[in-house]
Amino acid sequence: MNRRRFLGLGASVLGAGALAAVTVPAAARLLAEGRPGRLLSSDLALPEPFQVPLPVPAVLQPVRTDGTTDYYEITQQVAKLEILPGVRTEAWTYGGTFPGPTVVTRSGRAAVVKHRNELPVATVVHLHGGHTPADSDGYPIDLLLPVGSSGAGADQGMSGMPGMQHATGNTVTGERTHTYPGNQRAATLWYHDHRMGFTGPAIWRGLAGFHLVHDDEENALPLPKGERDLPLMLADRAFAADGSFHYPATDAALAVPGVTDDYMNGVLGDVILVNGAPWPRLDVDRARYRLRVLNASNARLYRLELDPQPSGGDALVQIGSDGGLLAAPVTHDALEIAPAERFDLVVDFSRYAPGTSVRLVNRFGSGRTAEVMRFDVSSRQVSDDSTVPDKLSAVEALDASAAVATRHFRFRRSRDDGWTINDDPYQPGRDLARPALGSIERWRFSTDLHHPVHVHLNPFQVLTRNGRDPGPYDAGWKDTVDLWPAEVAEVLVRFTDYRGTYLLHCHNLEHEDMAMMADFTVQ
Repeated sequence: MNRRRFLGLGASVLGAGALAAVTVPAAARLLAEGRPGRLLSSDLALPEPFQVPLPVPAVLQPVRTDGTTDYYEITQQVAKLEILPGVRTEAWTYGGTFPGPTVVTRSGRAAVVKHRNELPVATVVHLHGGHTPADSDGYPIDLLLPVGSSGAGADQGMSGMPGMQHATGNTVTGERTHTYPGNQRAATLWYHDHRMGFTGPAIWRGLAGFHLVHDDEENALPLPKGERDLPLMLADRAFAADGSFHYPATDAALAVPGVTDDYMNGVLGDVILVNGAPWPRLDVDRARYRLRVLNASNARLYRLELDPQPSGGDALVQIGSDGGLLAAPVTHDALEIAPAERFDLVVDFSRYAPGTSVRLVNRFGSGRTAEVMRFDVSSRQVSDDSTVPDKLSAVEALDASAAVATRHFRFRRSRDDGWTINDDPYQPGRDLARPALGSIERWRFSTDLHHPVHVHLNPFQVLTRNGRDPGPYDAGWKDTVDLWPAEVAEVLVRFTDYRGTYLLHCHNLEHEDMAMMADFTVQ
């Protein structure tokens, strides 16, 4: 999209005043690359790609179970990890690893996860995509203070948020228990830090992990399973000369939120990590693999392709989205994935000759960031009884005529270089919507620049994009919709099961930390 077309769309789609908050030079600079963010370069030599085997996060075992519930414990702790070969990096971790351990649960069974904070900072845990009671959702000022903390400074950093007034959440010290009832279908979820003003640096330093939900419907399908069902967490990072994570925080001590001015539209790293490893490789059988792809980057948008493409194209068979299985598979030659989105893909490596090296590339990257990982196709003979059925799931289509309200949410940059929804920076306790439990509403999201929009509590279905049909990556139940500059999307949301206050926000983490969030309360 060129600058002239962007400004034209901005006036016609959003109204003549919609772009007033973004100066023309700033808009031109931000759109010159066509994507959000600014590259932060590492200060040490980077390894050659495809040297490190792909790690797979360990599955967390419950500490106990009963007839209805599985109980887990996770300690948030500092750990020295070898992320770049031969280099030690201090990370903030769940359980001592990055990514954290994978929590695997089953629909219909509750999961109770107790977090213990042994980090030097307060944290908040959010299960992204979780259908969760409000007191376990991870409201951004419900702080978990470090073990041994006196409780002083519970509002650390909040006064520095643009437009913020003093606010107090449900703060506890040492440990907090989150209850996830499991009242949702099979899906690829993830958990991450959500402390107000500091989500970006906390996830950048390692606070992220997978949470997979299974159910009977999914298990009955002949999809790839076991070692051929792989979670892939994509995350770009930059490294300082001493091997530490390099991040352009306004305050190195992370007591005051925000990044330096050059990076307010998002931080992009020059190292692409998959499951915490730089540009890894994986030996694969000539068989189908299920790849659960998560974009856990702060701001980077990827356009993923296989290189070479298999004969006949349709290399990536999408079987699921943020909220679980699609009704039927959708084929792609390339896939665009924004921060926080998940795509469940099946790739058939039997379409390649034995010995072929297949790169997963990022067409939105350049130089080293154009490479993601490599699959090396084995020459050995293997059996594979997996298939991708023409019908995957009975997905209910929400009825637009049943919507009882239409609400508008405008995602814009403010004149004072913050980020706003409906022209206001985030303030806890101020609702932008109060939907009724059990109701369906139509929510309309519009943007000035690029914003991946995330809604807590319930997934939604994309109804229209720019007044037309949904886009090629909008199928199924979503909890994050990717909007390019001057786009408009309408979604249908049904609010079920839980009353309380939840969040709507941009999942560009630098935008989120600089106040592009809003509360809504289900009544």
